[in-house]
Amino acid sequence: MIVTQITGIAKGRYRIYIEEKPAFVLYRGEVKRLGIQEGEPVSEESIREICEEILPGRAKRRAMNLLQSRDYTEAGLREKLRNGDYPENCIEEALNYVKSYGYVDDRRYAGDYIAYHLDRKSRTRIEQDLLRKGIGKDTIRNVFEELEQQGTKQDEGAMIRSLLEKKKYDPHTATRQEKQRMYAFLYRRGFHSEAINRALLLDIT
Repeated sequence: MIVTQITGIAKGRYRIYIEEKPAFVLYRGEVKRLGIQEGEPVSEESIREICEEILPGRAKRRAMNLLQSRDYTEAGLREKLRNGDYPENCIEEALNYVKSYGYVDDRRYAGDYIAYHLDRKSRTRIEQDLLRKGIGKDTIRNVFEELEQQGTKQDEGAMIRSLLEKKKYDPHTATRQEKQRMYAFLYRRGFHSEAINRALLLDIT
């Protein structure tokens, strides 16, 4: 297999092309140590070392370093590793590694996120946030059900009233136009129509 191109990308890293196709990304010292040069063949032993040792090990370390600063969902961590130009098989190996130690757990992540935002955001908004983070619908629903079984339940009415107080909104003196604007504001935040109508003293019959 012939190295057809070596392209510098950033921070001393180089993308290696083999037979005109991008193969992997290495650091300058690794390129030098392995004797990789444009127009020259790369040995099977070097390919094996890169694919089975260098890149998988680096992907695991990168995943661990990312998790030291904050929690990630599996999808979020996968995306970060992809942005680092790691091959899919190395990404899977790194994910399996951190998951085996419980460092990545989508169910726990969803539970922590929901518990923190339960009194701050509507259920719809929380669900949308978690879906964007790559958490599955079933996982989200199951966590909400578990919290409700434990006696933890959202009070949308109380959350809406708190928002209305902050905006100094009085449903008894508000004009129809003011009510319409407030309804749109609350609806965009994911609150259900019935709860909004009750809080704004709108006719829901």
